[in-house]
Amino acid sequence: MVDVTVICVGKLKEAFYQDAAAEYVKRLKGYCKLNIVELAEQKLPKNPSQGEIQAALEKERDAIQGKIPANSSVIAMAIEGKMRSSEELAQMISDWPHSASKHLVFVIGGSYGLHTSIKARAWVMLSMSLMTFPHHLARVMLLEQIYRAFKIQEGSDYHK
Repeated sequence: MVDVTVICVGKLKEAFYQDAAAEYVKRLKGYCKLNIVELAEQKLPKNPSQGEIQAALEKERDAIQGKIPANSSVIAMAIEGKMRSSEELAQMISDWPHSASKHLVFVIGGSYGLHTSIKARAWVMLSMSLMTFPHHLARVMLLEQIYRAFKIQEGSDYHK
């Protein structure tokens, strides 16, 4: 069974996000060993300076790096990443067990994204859309797409 970790900067506060994420976590139990890691988002003033944003991203980077298991392939969720179809994601996940890595790690940053060093170490940078979404919604969307990828692999009619 594939080991998948989803590292998220920011905690789900709204019940509707929690419920949606919990549903996909439940569905994924039969397909992978899933670990969700929530990290605190750094607090910033209302109109932060670029230096304040950079300092926050560095603190979040340190927390993220501390949670990435050894021998992992990292997929950084980033707006400048490559957009892929659900079928392409399914193929990536299908091909991944043939790599030397033991863990597949998806990383979702906070409101200001991810530090450049996290993106630089990523096996893949993945973008969901050119549109902007709340990072809490991005978690639900990512979990659904991981679930969809496994359903595509098994030939289910879930993906039509």
